[in-house]
Amino acid sequence: MVLYIKNMVSLRCKIRVTDELEKLGFENSIVELGIVKLDKKITPIQRNFLKEKLSKSGLELFDDTRSILIEKIKNVIIELVHYADDLPKTNYSDYISKKVAYDYTYLSNIFSQSKGIDIQHFIIKHKIEKVKELLQYKELNLTEISSKMHYSSVSHLSNQFKKVTGLSPSLYRRRSKQRWTTLENV
Repeated sequence: MVLYIKNMVSLRCKIRVTDELEKLGFENSIVELGIVKLDKKITPIQRNFLKEKLSKSGLELFDDTRSILIEKIKNVIIELVHYADDLPKTNYSDYISKKVAYDYTYLSNIFSQSKGIDIQHFIIKHKIEKVKELLQYKELNLTEISSKMHYSSVSHLSNQFKKVTGLSPSLYRRRSKQRWTTLENV
């Protein structure tokens, strides 16, 4: 049996879901971002219990197929941008279409209608969040970050970063460093 969970975007979410499932006797479940594969059928009482416990953590069990599909798209993008070691060599539309097993035009239309943002802008938003994270770690320079995130150039990354955040990547890194320095001196 498969369950779909909204807002499940981190390792902490996966741990929370796993803990709640184990309390219900589902020790052999497979928990991925947004998806849980159970080794046996869940009863309505167990489902309601799980739904109640997860809602306290901001997580939500899905019931309708459209919402499930939107969450699948989001999870593919989040997993790809934030957790994959390398971004795919194919374009995002082909990758998402293949992973979700639907035509990209259909996915794009329902995603835009539901989220009020198109898939491309959702991807950009998450790529910029990942770039912010990489800038804060200070392990990679801007050229390396640009390459890792598959931007065509440092200039392209910088322009997109500034458009989304209002800051250049260099200024963002300096401000981030100042914040950490201030916190260390407290």
